[in-house]
Amino acid sequence: MGRPRTFDIDAAVDRAMELFWRQGFEATSTEDLVAGLGITRGSLYKAFGSKEQLYALALRRYCERHATGLIEILERAERARPAIRAVLLELVEADLTDPERGCLLVNAATERSAHPDTVRQVSSTMGQIEAALTGALERARARGEIAADRSPRELAQFLTTFLQGLRVMGKARADRAFLENAVEVALGALD
Repeated sequence: MGRPRTFDIDAAVDRAMELFWRQGFEATSTEDLVAGLGITRGSLYKAFGSKEQLYALALRRYCERHATGLIEILERAERARPAIRAVLLELVEADLTDPERGCLLVNAATERSAHPDTVRQVSSTMGQIEAALTGALERARARGEIAADRSPRELAQFLTTFLQGLRVMGKARADRAFLENAVEVALGALD
């Protein structure tokens, strides 16, 4: 019988998420993970199987936390435009606060586009965000907040694409005025 695990799996996934988020998959070595998680190499492999499997868990954790918060804001919103503005400006603030880190979802999409599991997770999360935006915009159209001839789905697709571009520009260190102006222009699509 093997020795019992002496570390918290959830806390280890959180620490791995932070490492991958800051450094990327390729630049995060097994040694970085062992040191960052405070475990031995053997424990790492026994608990997670591989660096690849740990990355998948970390990316899933990120998506669950960050996309879920955005989706909840959109689903609870009484009015779509202020909720969408608030979500976008919250992302601007996050990128201005820590531009080096950026968005792990965008980082994953660009760094690991040749890895099917990563692509599936990114696509699934983007689909959830698009669906939440579509729902918010359908409710907004029904309330007369947006014109009846506007397609909530097309607007949601545009905003999902814009959201990711906004995150890239934040990582590229665009300034506050640039990012906030871009948000206002994007919101103009709802007119």
